[in-house]
Amino acid sequence: MATSKVTYLGDLRTSSIHLQSGTEIITDAPLDNNGKGEAFSPTDMVANSLATCMLTVMGIKARDLEVDFSGSTAEVTKVMAAEPRRISEIHITFNMNLIADDKTKTILERTGMTCPVHFSLHPEIKREIIFNWK
Repeated sequence: MATSKVTYLGDLRTSSIHLQSGTEIITDAPLDNNGKGEAFSPTDMVANSLATCMLTVMGIKARDLEVDFSGSTAEVTKVMAAEPRRISEIHITFNMNLIADDKTKTILERTGMTCPVHFSLHPEIKREIIFNWK
């Protein structure tokens, strides 16, 4: 069964529908690639997916540990390279909304680094991951 249906809307914009939930995501080409930059670009989504995946698997582990880090945030920066045009770096700074001991911090950080998106990215993409704890 398909996961999503993507429709090209014209003018370098797409609509992706998540078939199970009906949720829609719009993408636009970025300003530096002939687009309007009015929504996430496809490469923005890749970088953002790393942060959301890491937060999700950390959330699963946090639930197992009976700790809550709701309200934690991740600031994502994507760096592009040319020839061929590609993502060369992803920088993520996590601001963890949790006062935790060193063991819990280590467990959650290591868990985040095991997310499926992390393992799916090309190994040449540099990743800089920073965790800031309360």
